[in-house]
Amino acid sequence: MKIGVISDTHMSEPSRKLSELTSRVFSDVTLILHAGDITRMGVLEAFSDKKVIAVSGNMDQHDDAGALPATRIATVEGYRIGLIHGWGSARGIEDRIFQSFSDVNAIVYGHTHTPANHWKDGVLMFNPGAFSGHRSVGILTIDEGISGEIITL
Repeated sequence: MKIGVISDTHMSEPSRKLSELTSRVFSDVTLILHAGDITRMGVLEAFSDKKVIAVSGNMDQHDDAGALPATRIATVEGYRIGLIHGWGSARGIEDRIFQSFSDVNAIVYGHTHTPANHWKDGVLMFNPGAFSGHRSVGILTIDEGISGEIITL
């Protein structure tokens, strides 16, 4: 199973490039995880043909920020994936967000705009980077385990 991962779209409405993700990079994903800083909820309409699980970020507009929780756990084929945006300085962010979850196989986060794909104490730490700016997204694959791939757009 493949899961599309995106963060930090920083948009007020879906763009053509964002909508194209579902027909290109995310064409064979079953689910999309958005790790916050959507900015406006209407942006998620770009993924209308996919199931989306999202969390709020620090840059989400006030009236939209309350529509999403700060953290979530998605259980996919028996794997527990923690989803969070993150906060504060990029320095030490993984230590801070790691404390927000227990008993997860992976933690997907955003905020830093810097891709990450590595293991910390048996948990996959995965940040797809930012759709805005450097333009990267990610794919999580679940088969004999869980693994991640960063895709530069």
